[in-house]
Amino acid sequence: MSSFNDVEHLFFDLDHTLWDFDRNSKLAYGHIFETEKIDLSLDVFIEKYEPLNLEFWRRFRESEISKEQLRYQRLKASFDACNYEISDPMIHKMADLYLDYLPRYNHLFPNCLEVLDLLKKDYQLHLITNGFDVVQGHKVKNSGLQGYFPYMLTAETAGTKKPDTKIFERALSDTGATSSNSVMIGDSYEADIQGAKNAGWRTIWFHTTQQPIPEGEIVVHDLAELYSLLSR
Repeated sequence: MSSFNDVEHLFFDLDHTLWDFDRNSKLAYGHIFETEKIDLSLDVFIEKYEPLNLEFWRRFRESEISKEQLRYQRLKASFDACNYEISDPMIHKMADLYLDYLPRYNHLFPNCLEVLDLLKKDYQLHLITNGFDVVQGHKVKNSGLQGYFPYMLTAETAGTKKPDTKIFERALSDTGATSSNSVMIGDSYEADIQGAKNAGWRTIWFHTTQQPIPEGEIVVHDLAELYSLLSR
């Protein structure tokens, strides 16, 4: 499309955009439940966990809680919501195991690698993620994304999180891109889309929920749609 003719740099979010966080997370917890003999239905736990995890990530993103509080509270709240008694030492053990197991499961969203193969011919591809340095690095390497993204900026490295404009400015400085020749692609309307717009970028929203779409917003519902939008 003509609105992207001058674009040279594509910045992607990682979790929930390229890397199928919910699917991989469920597999990691399934392994933990089995090895630690957690006598609770995994499906019941996940039903409570997924929305709570998003809420605690929002609070972490807005600096209301620390990384350590995020890791503990999302589990504690989920087990409480399931009326399942579990000790604090076990919660802390599970939190550690989760970060160990999570990068071992590396399902990507449909058409991810296929569209990246096409886009890398015409664009420089980068990652901006609010995830933790070591975990995100393992995800990128283990899922086969490393060859597409020589540059990844995490919130830990930047010292701030999306949607703060400072993380977008840091990404431009590091890569030599400009706000006028860059596009942010991500699933979080608040963190990825509004944050990038506030920094003067154009955006493409990877829309995978029932969240209302504001008028004029450019969205895709499948990663394959990116190529039709961005093909030269």
